[in-house]
Amino acid sequence: MATKKHSWNYGNVGGTTRVRIKTGADIAHLGELDLKKWTVLSCPTVGLDIDEVSLKYIDADCDGRIRVDDVISTSQWLTSVVNDADMLVKGDDHIDIQAFNQETPDGKKLYNSARQIIVNLGKEGTIISLADTKDIAAIFAKTRFNGDGVISENTPENAEEKAVVSAMLNALGGVADRSGVQGVNAELIEKFYQLLADYVAWHESAVEAPYGADTDKAIEMYNALDAKVKDYFVRAKLASFSPESAVKLDVQAGLIESISAENLIDKTDAIAAYPIARITGKTDLDVNAAINPAWAAKFKTLISIVKPKEKILTEETWAAIGASFAAYNAWKAAKKGCEVEALGLDAIKQLLADDKKQALLDLVAQDAELKETADGIDMVQKFMYLYRDFYRLLCNYVTFQDFYTKDKGVKAIFQSGRLIIDQRECRMCMNVADMAKHNTMAPASGMYLVYCDCSTKASAVKKSIVAAVTVGDVGDLFVGKNAIYFDNAGLMWDAVITKIVDNPISVGQAFWSPYRRMATTVENLINKRAAEKDAAVMNDANAKINAAPDSKPADKEAKPPFDIAKFAGIFAAIGMAVGMIGTLLMSVFKGLFALEWWQLILTFIGILLVISGPAMVMAWMKLRRRNIAPLLNANGWAINASSKISIPFGETLTDIVKFPKMKVKDPFAKKGLSAFQKWVISLLVVAVVATGLWLGNLLSWMGVSSPLSCFKKDKVETVAAQSETEKAPDAEDAAPVAEGAPVVEEPKADAEADAEV
Repeated sequence: MATKKHSWNYGNVGGTTRVRIKTGADIAHLGELDLKKWTVLSCPTVGLDIDEVSLKYIDADCDGRIRVDDVISTSQWLTSVVNDADMLVKGDDHIDIQAFNQETPDGKKLYNSARQIIVNLGKEGTIISLADTKDIAAIFAKTRFNGDGVISENTPENAEEKAVVSAMLNALGGVADRSGVQGVNAELIEKFYQLLADYVAWHESAVEAPYGADTDKAIEMYNALDAKVKDYFVRAKLASFSPESAVKLDVQAGLIESISAENLIDKTDAIAAYPIARITGKTDLDVNAAINPAWAAKFKTLISIVKPKEKILTEETWAAIGASFAAYNAWKAAKKGCEVEALGLDAIKQLLADDKKQALLDLVAQDAELKETADGIDMVQKFMYLYRDFYRLLCNYVTFQDFYTKDKGVKAIFQSGRLIIDQRECRMCMNVADMAKHNTMAPASGMYLVYCDCSTKASAVKKSIVAAVTVGDVGDLFVGKNAIYFDNAGLMWDAVITKIVDNPISVGQAFWSPYRRMATTVENLINKRAAEKDAAVMNDANAKINAAPDSKPADKEAKPPFDIAKFAGIFAAIGMAVGMIGTLLMSVFKGLFALEWWQLILTFIGILLVISGPAMVMAWMKLRRRNIAPLLNANGWAINASSKISIPFGETLTDIVKFPKMKVKDPFAKKGLSAFQKWVISLLVVAVVATGLWLGNLLSWMGVSSPLSCFKKDKVETVAAQSETEKAPDAEDAAPVAEGAPVVEEPKADAEADAEV
């Protein structure tokens, strides 16, 4: 019989059809969801607004990324250990332990371990919270056994056993158990008792010291002098073989002279390099002879301990003294149990006699028997983290429900905080993990982005963020502008803009962008010309200042005579240019004012559309393509579905300042004109404009003609032309005149009157 497939719920999220995760059944059947329907295929475990501990529990292979398989395996485990999977969509940080499914092995273990935690903490009831599982030390602080195979001084109930554990910790140190207290395990117990036995056995095998209590001191002095004395015997034999070389082998006066003027206390090393005694040609060493001051004290101490029978030391005598230490040195070298020596021989023997080794090992074994329960406590902590955070991850992984929500209190896990800048709050902020990737991918998002470096006094760590500006104008946003950034924890950071990715914010903002660019171009051109002129003036001034006062040009060219014809031509050209420009402007204005009022409005709108239309069309197309996927990809996400930001949704990502409607007087505002003065000036301006239009015959369409003769002449010619047209009837319309009929002529006076008109 075929298994019935799970019925999924779908919705339009961010302009794209996506699966909606609403029930525990949806979570339980995530393994059946087609991989092509997942919004995200993988995401990092760091840099997100979700507890990294939860993400590490989900990241089963510990590769630093949350993949689809990790999400599916986590969903299957969670739904298997609870009775009602619908509880997983609540996102609570506490649960009643009765809700664990005790029919499954892990569910049973969770129940037992959670109950043990409640008992250990001294709580009542059956409710356990995430906070309860976090404090591991508190969970095990009041228990003898915690399942880690480590016992502390508090574990034994017998005072003698407590003393042994204490001695063990003093001698060998310890290991921390789950409660954070130092204790010992089976390995340390075995090692401790072995060291005790080894030390006693070594001590009982001791050999007689050749010089009693001073033997160790004698050995120390002998070892320090051995090389120097042997050097002396070699020098002595060489001087005996070659007497003429004795001076060279002895202490050279020149060496002593070279340091004689200095503080000889600082020259101990140099003096120690000289022979231990004078080289006289004798092959033995007189113990009463003068000894090198650097070695005299050690030599005297050694002789006082070994007390040689003869006062003359030969090479054989010196070797015999060293041989007397051989057996003692061999015993010392075989020493064992140094770690416990500080306890003292008597205490060590007592510890061996009491022999609490097996009793302590039994306590360790008894503690280890609770390992499964104790490990279950770690499992309870894992469950509580996932119980709180897993559904939220799904809302940002399978679908982007948390991002495409109308609730401003809900944020996506990739939203890191809010940026306050230029009287607006940008809530679409993300941490920047790799700036190089953002440089490549950010322009493809189609959004207006500002990148900021952030720092705070509360931490030496600095961070970089990117914020999307989706509302308002951008005239006051520039690199170097300071702002304030609040992360999701509420910590305030100082932010400064380091980079801007310029894209349209709205169609209205795009309407003014051509004029803004033209104004910027003109401003830059003016600044450039002004800078060039200023530089030229300064260079000329510097050249004149640096020139010598008495210097005169050798061959100064004579100034050309004033050419009036040349300047007349220049002025004529300027006048012609001004006249042409004036004529052009008059033609334009005459053409405009010849139109009807509604035609003027349409013409004005047409001009604006010609200038701003292309920018608005391009802005509209870019706004339709705005997408956060490139930014997420730059942060290491593998986005599997389109994540567009529509114009209405973009308006919810940025809040612009709104002041209440009120009439507020600026106390520092410049004093203006009175109402009467403003009315007078306004009437004068209207009168001047009306007069200009009247004189320019631009109001003729209203029946008001200009009184200027130039416009009268045009009217006369126009009327005359109309009269001629009226007097010359068309051949087709003219009625035939009967032969012999009288011809009626127009009176001359009337014709002259018409001409005058």
